[in-house]
Amino acid sequence: MSCVICRNGRTHKGHVTVTVQRGETTVILKRVPADVCDNCGEYYLSSEVAAQVLERAEAAVKSGAEVEILKFAA
Repeated sequence: MSCVICRNGRTHKGHVTVTVQRGETTVILKRVPADVCDNCGEYYLSSEVAAQVLERAEAAVKSGAEVEILKFAA
């Protein structure tokens, strides 16, 4: 697909690091599967992956973590 941000690049399957902030909690998820623009680096998560990312962020908030770094595993 064409990148909607830069309009010049094409996306390809890859992995990214996603950072989510919820209140005082920061969650960093590594190796998250995504479609990545080969021009600007913008990434797009599928709805299933985005839901998993948000679930893990909410779990970190509930556990009281201030910073949590996780390796994403589907």
